[in-house]
Amino acid sequence: MPETDFRRLQLLVLDVDGVMTDGRIILTPDGHEIKSFDSKDGAGIKYWIRAGGQVAFISGRSSPAVQVRADDLGVQVVRMHAKDKLPVYREVLAELGLDAAQAVVMGDDLPDLPLLRECGFSAAPCDAVPEIRNAADYITTLPGGKGCVREVIDLVLKKSGRWGGIMARYLPAPGAQRVDTGRQQGKDPVR
Repeated sequence: MPETDFRRLQLLVLDVDGVMTDGRIILTPDGHEIKSFDSKDGAGIKYWIRAGGQVAFISGRSSPAVQVRADDLGVQVVRMHAKDKLPVYREVLAELGLDAAQAVVMGDDLPDLPLLRECGFSAAPCDAVPEIRNAADYITTLPGGKGCVREVIDLVLKKSGRWGGIMARYLPAPGAQRVDTGRQQGKDPVR
């Protein structure tokens, strides 16, 4: 992994098909598209936003399911039908008042390559095409649509020092009394 100032990273730019999904496109007989999204990726996106980050979906395809998912997660920037993604990416950066060094970009196929070369930190799912894996700063252990986005978000939040703020919500306050559940550490609770 190259030397990256993870504290500077403020924008998470995600391709959809092959990153947010496993890349499969299911069409119903009447032509409607069905996509499957991983709930851990969704939780990670919400953590990223809670930690002060922004998210943009930039997809080469257009699908109502993508907009529904974005709305559900609170993703404000959605650009679909972006056949040439680089100008769209640059427009998003300009609109948000950010520079490329503040962006994390995650893609899986050739249309994402120019973005991965023009960002602060790039990532690819482990099942991305070889050219993308070769260009990425980080290759996930998980494939597209199976938690790879969450893996990258967790990595960046931890390396930037923002993970503690996320965990604070789920840990007891300092000095709080721990509830005894009757389980002893290291013992099988089912016995």
